[in-house]
Amino acid sequence: MVVSRKAGIGLLLALGACHAGIKDEAQRTGVRDDTFVQADEDYFQAMDDGVRLTPDEVRGRNMWLVWSGGNDRFWDTMSKPTLGGFDLLKIVAPPPGSPSARPTRWKVMGLVNEPCFSAAARPDAYGLWRDLRDPACPADPFANAKKYPGVQIGARGRTVPIGSYFGEPSGILGLRLFPNPDFDEKAKAAWDAKRYYEDPRYYNNPKLVRPYRVGMSCGFCHLGPSPTHPPADPEKPTFADLNSTVGAQYMWVDRLFMWKADPTNYMYQLVSTYRPGAMDTSLVSTDNINNPRTMNAVYLLGDRLGAARQFGRETLAGGSTHNVQFNDVVSSGPLTRYFEKPATVWTPHVLKDGADSVGALGALNRVYLNIGLFSEEWLTHFNPVVGGKIITPIAIETARRNSAYWRATEAGTPLTAQFFLKAARPDPLAKAPGGAAYLTASPQVLQRGARAFAETCARCHSSKQPEAPAGASLVDAAGPDYLKRFTAWWNWTRTPDFKARMRAIVARPDFAQGNYFSTDARIPVTLLRTNLCSPLATNALRGNIWDNFSSETYKTLPPVGTVAYQDPFTGQPRAYRMPGGGRGYTRVPSLVSLWSTAPFLLANTVGTFNGDPSVAGRMAAFDDAIGKMLWPERREHDALLPGAWGTIDRTSARSYLYVPSAFLPQAPGPLDDQARKALKSLENAQGDIELGPIPKGMPVNLLASLQPLAESRDPVAIARHYRDLVVLLARLKASLLTAPRGSDDAALRQHFASLREPLMKLNKCPDFVVNRGHYFGTAQFNERQLTADERAFGTEPVLSEADKTALVAYLKTL
Repeated sequence: MVVSRKAGIGLLLALGACHAGIKDEAQRTGVRDDTFVQADEDYFQAMDDGVRLTPDEVRGRNMWLVWSGGNDRFWDTMSKPTLGGFDLLKIVAPPPGSPSARPTRWKVMGLVNEPCFSAAARPDAYGLWRDLRDPACPADPFANAKKYPGVQIGARGRTVPIGSYFGEPSGILGLRLFPNPDFDEKAKAAWDAKRYYEDPRYYNNPKLVRPYRVGMSCGFCHLGPSPTHPPADPEKPTFADLNSTVGAQYMWVDRLFMWKADPTNYMYQLVSTYRPGAMDTSLVSTDNINNPRTMNAVYLLGDRLGAARQFGRETLAGGSTHNVQFNDVVSSGPLTRYFEKPATVWTPHVLKDGADSVGALGALNRVYLNIGLFSEEWLTHFNPVVGGKIITPIAIETARRNSAYWRATEAGTPLTAQFFLKAARPDPLAKAPGGAAYLTASPQVLQRGARAFAETCARCHSSKQPEAPAGASLVDAAGPDYLKRFTAWWNWTRTPDFKARMRAIVARPDFAQGNYFSTDARIPVTLLRTNLCSPLATNALRGNIWDNFSSETYKTLPPVGTVAYQDPFTGQPRAYRMPGGGRGYTRVPSLVSLWSTAPFLLANTVGTFNGDPSVAGRMAAFDDAIGKMLWPERREHDALLPGAWGTIDRTSARSYLYVPSAFLPQAPGPLDDQARKALKSLENAQGDIELGPIPKGMPVNLLASLQPLAESRDPVAIARHYRDLVVLLARLKASLLTAPRGSDDAALRQHFASLREPLMKLNKCPDFVVNRGHYFGTAQFNERQLTADERAFGTEPVLSEADKTALVAYLKTL
C-alpha cells in the first residue's frame, strides 16, 4: 500500500498555520509540518524477528520508536507538580552508583538498554552521567541534524545546539535527548550538576532549567524483549532480541515516576500500586481515579480490524468526526472498508474501557497527545496530576490549526499502521527456543482443552463466531440498545445450540488462522465482576478531555445497573450503581501469545511477576497466573480485611500527602467561611497542602481516588462538593494530629474510623479489591454475593479439574 494524502486533507493541514491561538514551538517559529518527514533508514532491521519491510513500513517503525512530536517540552514540565520526584533526565543519566544505572537498569527499572551503548565512565560537559556510545557502532541516523533539523527556538543555536527533531539517543530505547531551549546563559550559570543529583532544595526548585529535555516515543511503553528470540542477558540485548510491539510488560512504572524512593511521600505510595507493566494512562490528565492498567502488546492488527468489521460499528458525531480515517489516505484496497461517509466507522476498541472508538488512526493519534504532543494547548484543559479543575476537551480542529507536530503526526501514523499490519505478528511458543518442551500434551488432552475453550471461553475470546439468531447478535450492536442486545447474545451463548456450533468452529484446522482471539466487544462489569475502577474512567465521556476520540456510540452506551463490591473496612458486600454514558464496560483482551504475557487481568494483578523474559521465566509466570485465573481460590487475599475477596493495595509506611502551593487548583468560585477555614487548616508553614501522618496499612485509593470536583456543570453543585471535600480533609488532618502520642499504625487507622464513611462517599471508585473477577468456568462465578443485575446473567457450568488442566494445555498453543 502506498500512502498519499488526499488534496482536501493536505489543504486543510497546510492552512493550519494561518489561524491564531496557542501554537506549538514548531509553528511559532514557522516550521512547516511537511518538513517533519519520518526517517527512512532501516536502523532497526534486526528487530521484530528480522521481518522484511517496505520503505513506508520502515518509516512507520521508525516513527513508533523515535518520533516524540515535540513532547520533550511536556516531560520537562512534569518534574514540577511532582516536586522533582519524576525526572526523566535522571532516568537516562542516573548518578554514579545508582541502581537504575545501565548495568542493573533492566533488573531495577525494566527499561530496555539500547544496543551500542555502555555505562558512563565519566560525566559529560554538563556533569551528567550519560550512557556512552560505542565508537565501533555506526552513528545513530536519527540524530542527523542536517537531514532532520530541529526547531530553532530560545537558546537552541545559541548556548545549546539546535539538534535533530528526533533528538539524540539516550541509551534507553524510547527516550531521546533534546537540547533545552530554556538553557540560556542565565540557566547555564545557575546549573550545578552535583546539587542536581544531591540537593533536594536545588532539584525540587520549579524554576530549575536542565541542559536537556527528554522526549518519549510510543515505543517506550510498547517495545520489549522478544518472546521467541529472548536476550541471553536482558541488560545487554541486541536488536535481534527485541520486539517493537510486544509491550513494556517488565517496566517498573513506579520507579520510573519516583526515581528516588521515598515511602513517606504519598505520591510514592500511589505509584507503588502500579505493578510492573501497568500504569495509569490518565495520571496526568487525571480523572482522579487511581487506575493502573497493562501496556498491552500490539498483535494482528489486520485480524483485529476484521473483528472490528463484525463487532465494532460505531457512529461519530461532533468533534470525533474530525479524526483521520484510512479512506483519507488510501483510495482503494481493504483498508477502505472501515469507514463509510458521513460518520460510520468500524473500529477496534483500544483502551481497556473501550473508549478509543473513532478508528485505528484516531487511536494512534490520540496516544501522541496523551504523551505530551502539543502540550502548549493540552495542559490548558486540566490541572496536571492533582486535578481540581473542570476538564474541557482538546479539539482535533484546534490541534490541526495550531500544531505543526500534530499535523506531522497525522501524516505519519498511516505509515505506523502499515508497519503493524506487516510486523505485529504472534509469538507462538512452538517457535521459542525450548518451547516444544512445554507443548507435550497428548492429542486427547488438547482435544478436551479445545472443547472447554469452545464452550466456556470462545464466545468472547474468538473473532470467529457462529451466526447468531435474529435479535441476539453482537454484529452492529451499539448505542442505547447495546445492553439489551448483549444480554440476548449472552443468553444464546449458554445454549446447547451455540456450544455445538462453537465446538465445530474450534475443531477446524484453520481456526487459529486470521483469529484475533477476541471479539474486542464491550463486556458489562456486571458480568465480568472485575475491579470497578477501569470501567469508571471518565476521560472519554462527553465534554471530557478525550471527547473528540470517543464515538457517539460510546457516549450513549446504557448503564449496566448495580454491581457488588466489598467495603474495604468491614468486608461487607455493598451495592454500587454504575453510571452510564460510556462507563461500565471492559473490552475483551486478546489471547494471542498468552503464554508470554503473564501476569493477567487489567493491571497484572493475577500471578507472580518474576522479571525474567526468558522462555522458562515466561512459562513460570504463565503457569502461576493461569492457575490463579482458573482456580481463583489461589489468588492473593488481603491480610487485614475479614473475608477479603482479593488484594487491596495498602500503604507500606507512614506517609504524607503534599500538594505544593504553586500547583493548588483554584477554588471553583467563592468559598464560605467554613470552607476557607478548612482549606487554611490544611496548609503547612510553607503554604503547601500537607496531610498526615497517613498510617501504614491504609488503602491507598481511599485518598488517591477522592473526587475533587462534582461531575456537574452546575456552579452550585461544584461549590458544594468542593466545600464538603476540604471540610472533610480538614477533619481528617485534625483527627490524625490529635491521635495519642506513640500510637501504632493500627491505632492510628482506628482513630479516624468515624471518617471512613464520608471519605468513601467522596471516592470516585469505592472498589479497592484489585484482583477479583473473571470467574468463568469456576465455582466462584456462581457463589459470590451478587446484585440482581449480576444475577441476571445466570449461572455457568463449572469446569472439572481435568477440563481446567486440559484448557491450560490448549491455551499454550494460541
